[in-house]
Amino acid sequence: MISPLAYIDSNAQIGADVKIHPFAVIHRNVIIDDGAEIFSNAVIMDGARIGKNCKIFPGAVIAAIPQDLKFDGEESLVEIGDHTTIRECVTINRGTQESGTTKIGTNTLIMAYVHIAHDCRIGNNCILANAVNLAGHVEVGDYSVLGGMVGVHQFVKIGKHSMVSGGTLVGKDIPPYVTAGRNPVAYVGLNSIGLKRRAFSMEDINSIASIYKILYTQGLIVSNAIKKIEETIPESNYKSEILDFLLDAYTNRGIIKSVQEK
Repeated sequence: MISPLAYIDSNAQIGADVKIHPFAVIHRNVIIDDGAEIFSNAVIMDGARIGKNCKIFPGAVIAAIPQDLKFDGEESLVEIGDHTTIRECVTINRGTQESGTTKIGTNTLIMAYVHIAHDCRIGNNCILANAVNLAGHVEVGDYSVLGGMVGVHQFVKIGKHSMVSGGTLVGKDIPPYVTAGRNPVAYVGLNSIGLKRRAFSMEDINSIASIYKILYTQGLIVSNAIKKIEETIPESNYKSEILDFLLDAYTNRGIIKSVQEK
């Protein structure tokens, strides 16, 4: 069902069974895949690529140009994965020449008034609650949950399966599988509830916990904690993944500290 009261540029590519409600606006260089639904007063601008069965609610603006003074009119994209829901008044900006694309994964829920700036990368199965604000180049891993009014500094990385408490201001990288909160932002524990809900075994949860016990409860500087994790924790995919994240963060923005270190 495509309303005759919607504006759709003749060059836009619209898939099968797409619903476009009255007063929605679809610009020129847009691809909307099968089964998507665009509600009234949503604006889909040049460079948007909307996946299958996505829902975009009233007032959302997808693929506006970046709010970046370095942007010089280059061609760039917003890619939104299948089965993702974008609620009222969300704004998602196109990429810049640095990466070319802002990417949102599949099965992700982006609640009302969220802003996702240029060149961000949001993984699959994430939840961004109301009024989350992400600056440019932020990365959010799969299955992460950001509570309402979280604000994230540019270039910050948030590891997968993490939970960030509402109202937190995030200026350092957040490792995978943890819960972060307070101001200034700090490690407050493992995201054990989220891991249990996603059917992680107790053995795996305990293995992950043992890594963060070394990192956050033994008073070690990050480089020494990394060395101890390498030497004492049995090999696993979780160990490799966390160490890769820590080594990258250690040489870039740095990671959040523990509550005790505050």
